[in-house]
Amino acid sequence: MKFGALTQMKAKNLAPGKHADGQGLWLIKREKSAGRWMLRLVVYGKRREMGLGRWPDVSIGEARERAAQARRQLRDGVDPIEERAKLRRRIDRLSVEQAIEQCFEARKAELKGDGQAGRWMSPLKVHVIPKIGSKAIEDVDQHMLRELLGPIWHQKPQAASKALNRLNLTLKHAAALGLDVDLQACMKTKALLGKQRHKVEHIPAMPYQDVPAFYQSLRDEESVAALALRFLILTAARTSEVRLATFDEIKDRVWILDETRTKNSREHKIPLSKEALLVVAVAEERSDNEYLFAAYRGRPLSDAAMSKFMRERGLAARPHGFRSSFRTWLEERTDAPFEVKEAALGHHVDSGVVGAYQRSDRLEQRGRVVKEWADWLT
Repeated sequence: MKFGALTQMKAKNLAPGKHADGQGLWLIKREKSAGRWMLRLVVYGKRREMGLGRWPDVSIGEARERAAQARRQLRDGVDPIEERAKLRRRIDRLSVEQAIEQCFEARKAELKGDGQAGRWMSPLKVHVIPKIGSKAIEDVDQHMLRELLGPIWHQKPQAASKALNRLNLTLKHAAALGLDVDLQACMKTKALLGKQRHKVEHIPAMPYQDVPAFYQSLRDEESVAALALRFLILTAARTSEVRLATFDEIKDRVWILDETRTKNSREHKIPLSKEALLVVAVAEERSDNEYLFAAYRGRPLSDAAMSKFMRERGLAARPHGFRSSFRTWLEERTDAPFEVKEAALGHHVDSGVVGAYQRSDRLEQRGRVVKEWADWLT
């Protein structure tokens, strides 16, 4: 077909349908007065179609120039369709907040409970999004991040480090989308900010010698928080594990936490002493739903309830610290093997080849340990 088959007058008078101009350029009219330009190309051995704009907004001359440019790109080994898609993505200017949200959605499957607890997003929502969330992700560099995180780099080192690490993942996600981002921005930021000055602060724990007296005092309390604290101390479980405990998790004197309920994403079985079962019985009398320690309107106990109870008692120790009290008691007052002590806290101690062959959860040995602990407390 002769190139330049169409003229402005001829295009205007053509009926609806497909009309060739030559060299793969077509005018597709959906009605007599409106249509669109389309270019047919062979990209990497496959026939593709590339839109070149509306007719008559785009004239014949402009359509031919756009077609010629696309053919030049193809001749130079560039896919003109993909190149235009990249340009459109750059024009859209994905914001930092949008990039973070997309990265979070992509990583949900890797996070416990699909990230519903909000811990992954928390440092970003507090320290990043309010300040640079509206900026383009492609504009993020080490200077912007140094200004953002510098004020908290030493004062709030953990929050700053988490925010920077998650921004690094967000930049990688943006790069995978084809955006022109600096993948070394976070590494450069660390170099600019320097090493963090901070000391590891452990959660305050009550000396194990003082725990029996505290436990005995809880027996005189009627609050749900006090009952939950008794169960937490007896089982040496984590606060979240206790406050979200349900009755169907307790079977045959064993509390079974599936992999979604534990920090290391492994099932953890906790043998219950007679004292712990007594707490369960009291909880069953009080609760009107599935939770052992139910709050108002069918909700589980608040994540701050037990800490608040101890704080109002004027205590420096916190609920999570009872795990340390228990572990110290094990070390000082028992001859239990190291593996049993660690397994009692839900720590994974058998790895590699040992883990492949040693599959016991040491439940029987841990049962004896929790009985001794309950006897010590009572």
